[in-house]
Amino acid sequence: MYDSIESKTSRRAVPRMLYNLLFVKPVLDTTENGQFLDETRALMPFAGKTISGIEISRQEPFDENGNWLERTGNKLHMITREQVIRRDLLFKPGDEFDPQTIVRTKQLIRSRDYVSDIDIDVRPDSLDSTCVNLVIRTRDAWTITADGALHSEGRTMVALSDANILGTGNKLKFITNFNRQDFSYGGNMVEYEIPNVLGSFYTASFNAGRSFYSSTLDLGIRKEFIRPTDYEIGLTYNDIKDKRYMIEQDTSLLVKERNLDAWGGYSHFLRRINASIYITGRYNYNRVSRRPEVGPRYNPALHDQDALLVGLGLYRENFYTANMIYGFGSREYLAAGFKAEAVAGYSWGEFSDDAYLGLSFEAGGFCSLGYVMGGATLGSYIEPDNGMWQRSAVDIDLRWFSNLFLLRRSQIRQFLAFNYTQGWNRWEGSDESIRFTRMNGLQALNEYAIGTNRMILNTETVLFSPYQPLGFRIAFFGFADFGLLGYSPNIFKNEFYTSFGLGVRLRNERLVFNTIQIRLGIAFGKNGPVDSEYVRLSNYTRVEPYRYRPTRPEIVEFE
Repeated sequence: MYDSIESKTSRRAVPRMLYNLLFVKPVLDTTENGQFLDETRALMPFAGKTISGIEISRQEPFDENGNWLERTGNKLHMITREQVIRRDLLFKPGDEFDPQTIVRTKQLIRSRDYVSDIDIDVRPDSLDSTCVNLVIRTRDAWTITADGALHSEGRTMVALSDANILGTGNKLKFITNFNRQDFSYGGNMVEYEIPNVLGSFYTASFNAGRSFYSSTLDLGIRKEFIRPTDYEIGLTYNDIKDKRYMIEQDTSLLVKERNLDAWGGYSHFLRRINASIYITGRYNYNRVSRRPEVGPRYNPALHDQDALLVGLGLYRENFYTANMIYGFGSREYLAAGFKAEAVAGYSWGEFSDDAYLGLSFEAGGFCSLGYVMGGATLGSYIEPDNGMWQRSAVDIDLRWFSNLFLLRRSQIRQFLAFNYTQGWNRWEGSDESIRFTRMNGLQALNEYAIGTNRMILNTETVLFSPYQPLGFRIAFFGFADFGLLGYSPNIFKNEFYTSFGLGVRLRNERLVFNTIQIRLGIAFGKNGPVDSEYVRLSNYTRVEPYRYRPTRPEIVEFE
């Protein structure tokens, strides 16, 4: 079809101009037709040499010789400053060349919203065979975006943001709210984030404002694990008033709470086992000043409490390069490795004090059939007086996606996801039952269903079109989801649901915009069709690749 359009429009100047504006030729994959690439192995011949010099080459978001819309975008765009790229480097001149550090640097910079792609060329020094020079090439992303949302009761949100203010890499978002029925004012919100404060790898963030009945004050600074031997630290404070969904009542009620969270940790690389051992600690202070009714065993998520947690574990994480997995053709860095962790702690609650114990393990990597990962987490509060386990939960996740299959000039990838969540000795009220969610649920299901046991199988087939109108990649997808949910300990005695559908996603990897998704679907229960979300137009947020590095100690989620 595209070839026919090109042939017919090439005969006259105006149709030819319109074709060149709307369509671009397919871009070849940057990673050998979608195959997984171990860049670390390719860089091994340079291991141990000294980094002599580092050159930075920055490119505009769009091709210089593109259509007038792309050329205009480049003129309006302020390119990322060179020092912003340099501050994200995990190496400097004089350091020993380490292939894993090079790949980690590429993954880190590629994760920035203002960068759409990065490459690092290694060039032997012509005057000294023990040295190498590095040429770092980055391509910016278009970072200015507008957003909006229509809510019930006439509430309307409009937002404008820039993920690269004046080329600094800092992110600013301004949100205003109004009622579209009478145009009354609903409040403003401001969000600001500095992803790497003065090259320290600390991220600072500030969010404040109000929206109708909601208000937010959120301050935070944190540093995550980056290298195998490293440290993490973080401090956040928030004071939030907002409606909270009470799952057992199927309604939303206003809740106001203050939370202070402080954590830190240290990891040390053990060369003998090629993994890092780590220890982390966390203190959490939470107070709820406006809330629904609470009791000793009712609405525990809304209780005032102080909690102290300690985590101890072992992890390994390496990166491989691929594309057309979570993105639409740009280079992606996927982690392979494992993490095993034990978490212990104690909470001082409003009605009772409890100990906590949790265990988790997750691992993933590449095989001849694609990428496979799995994880299991078990956690429970323990009453100190009698040793009884309370509010216990287990969560099991399995994920797989295939290699790319070629269908003429299109490419196909298959995804599978399995989740099993079970709770026992749960109390009553908020967060003590679970439902189908966006992350663990059935795409087209809109039926109200809750329980304490849930099992889900999601399947999705994605076909990536080779053509890119206006630089947007097109992905067509079809899905089939199957789920069981209820209160019976025997998962197969609970209510059964399934949903089927298809849709299309549009994404330009050089824009910071979320993926645009149009989805059609229908859901069924045991007795036939149930409440379904037949059509959905959404700003689909791209799923982030799995990571195996440690984070602050967490209570096992039951949601």
